[in-house]
Parts: sequence; structure tokens; C-alpha cells
Amino acid sequence: MTPLTLCAIAVMAKAPQPGRSKTRLMPRLSPDQAAELSAAFLRDITENIAAAARTQPIDSFIAYAPAGSEALFDGHLALGTGLILADGTPPMPADVTDFGRCLLHAIDSLLGEGYSSAVVLNSDSPTLPTEYLTRTAALLAAPGDRAVLGPADDGGYYLLGLKQSHAHMFADITWSSENVAAQTSDRAAELGLELVALPTWYDVDDAAALDRLIEELSADENRSTAPATTRWLEAAGLLTTSPHRKCA
Repeated sequence: MTPLTLCAIAVMAKAPQPGRSKTRLMPRLSPDQAAELSAAFLRDITENIAAAARTQPIDSFIAYAPAGSEALFDGHLALGTGLILADGTPPMPADVTDFGRCLLHAIDSLLGEGYSSAVVLNSDSPTLPTEYLTRTAALLAAPGDRAVLGPADDGGYYLLGLKQSHAHMFADITWSSENVAAQTSDRAAELGLELVALPTWYDVDDAAALDRLIEELSADENRSTAPATTRWLEAAGLLTTSPHRKCA
């Protein structure tokens, strides 16, 4: 299968390092714990993409920054996950700023490699349903230009997929605000670009969201959705081991 038939999904991620990873989870977690949890998230999210790739033509990447941090991802990713730099350094339109530069850098790099579609995915949703990824790839494989948006319940988005490099999708966005998804939808409308919205999901980027994740993974039927995260939370004493698992 040639790259032209493939959807590329790239997780926007920093390498897991104490004091630089998941800092909004501190002081609930120590810097070392935040970095370890970040690594567990990366394992589960890239394994999730690998699971989606068993039913849809998908290649998996980490879109990382800064340059030179590649080795710090060793041992934390699913087999076959590639690395692309997405630090926002290439020349871009003046109205694409901040995190938007990194997102557009990732999209441009993947489409430039010959992929028929490119998806940027957050690194904060280890329990995201796999079907959201397979549905995204299928929607982007269908004829016609479109965008796929996965809105987050905090007003941002966990996923954005494009078939072409539409820089305007990242223009004049108030990043790290509750307006990101709505503004992105507005940009699609301004372009006359069809936008398909996925179900809303949540980011684990603060203490309240971490509590929500712990509650979700406390149910036996949910633990297999994010096994690396579940193991780390159990080892850290934040998630009680199921009695059934103790007897297994």
C-alpha cells in the first residue's frame, strides 16, 4: 500500500520530562509523576492508533518539539510509530500564531510526505474510543474535501483532520481558551469547507480531569482501554486494584 492511500495520525506531544510534561497536573502530582503519567498516555494513545490501523489504512506519528528530543520518546511508543518535528519554525502566515504554528507544521509535513489526509491528535486523552479514529480516517478517505473535528468538553478540540493544508483553519485562534473549537468551526465556514464533528471527549490536563479519568478507569470494563495508564495509576496508589484482578 503506497502512502497516497494512507491517513497519517500524529499525536502532538512533548517528550516526557519532569517539570516539562503535564505541568497543569502539578502539584496534584510531583514533576516526576507527571512525566511518568505523560509517558503512559503516549503508550496508550499510540497503541490506540495502532488498533485503529488494523481496520483503516493509518500510519501513526508523534509530532514533537523541541528538535533534539527524539531519543526521549524511546520505549514509550507503540511499535511502528514515526516521529516528525512540529515546532512551528517554518515560514507561515502572520495570522497563524502560537500552538497553531505547530499544528500547521505537522499537517504540512504529513501531507508533504504524500499522505492523502493528516490528523493532529492531542496527547491528553488515553481512553479516547478507537472508533473515533477509524471514523475519522474513513471520513477523510471519502471523495471531496472536508475537515473532521473532535471537540473537547473544555471548548478546545482533541482531533482535527484535513485533506489539504488549509492554513486559515489555524488563523486568529485564541489558543488555550474555551473558544478554540468554535473558532475553528468558523474558519471552516469561512473557507466553505465541509466540517464533520465527532462526539465530544475530554482532555486530562488538570486535577479535575485526572479525577474523572480515575473514576472512568475504576470500572473493571474500562481498564483495558488504557492499560499503561491504568498500571501507572495503580502503582502510584491513585487507582484501587480491582478485587477480581487480585484473584486472577
